[in-house]
Amino acid sequence: MNIHVRIGDNRSFALKQAVLLYQDGNRAFATLHEVQGRQDGAPYLGTGQSVTTGFLEKLAAGLGASLAAEVLPERVLARTPEMIAWWSSAQHRLMFFGDGNKETAKLNGKMYPHPALVFMIHGRELFVRALAENRRPAADTRLKSAPYWNTDAHGRVCLGSMRVPEEVSASSLSGWEHAYFASEFTHPSGAVQLTTHPGGFLGLWSSLVGRRRFPAKFLADANETLQEFVQKRGEQ
Repeated sequence: MNIHVRIGDNRSFALKQAVLLYQDGNRAFATLHEVQGRQDGAPYLGTGQSVTTGFLEKLAAGLGASLAAEVLPERVLARTPEMIAWWSSAQHRLMFFGDGNKETAKLNGKMYPHPALVFMIHGRELFVRALAENRRPAADTRLKSAPYWNTDAHGRVCLGSMRVPEEVSASSLSGWEHAYFASEFTHPSGAVQLTTHPGGFLGLWSSLVGRRRFPAKFLADANETLQEFVQKRGEQ
């Protein structure tokens, strides 16, 4: 008896091996078994052997989780097959606002000083945090909330119609940053304190017109370190 799975019009996958997972509380191990066929009956599993890291790497590659070798620039902070995080130094950037408010319209399309930022892509989701100091953060560096609309309490960005790069790699990071700031900031994203400025979000950006540096004292605490940021986002 043969077992096949057909995906699309021209691929047919035959059942060859099976992985059995054994668990006792928080402890687990897995065994790999060859699938044995019978002429007149259902297939059965052969004797098991321990799963090796080589097998897992081969399986991950087959499932599309392989990661091509690439030289990582200094600003990359963390990298896995599902995630890449990097930091961007404090600099002046154009900002666009699109909520239809007359006061906001006065701020639209101007250059503003911005704090150093931490960006992360997990899957196809973009996250942003801010830094109090203009230097590469360490694992225990405490992060600040990014002072921008369209960004929620977890740092997750509402992409909307944002034109982000198709590729997620070290060479595409500038493209993701550009896409974020080339889009319009249109609305607060959930219950999040974006800034400690007494005038709130609009008061903050109104005060920054013509300023040389972003005042870090107006950044709200995100209540997490860089290590927690890169670990927790994939769990939400």
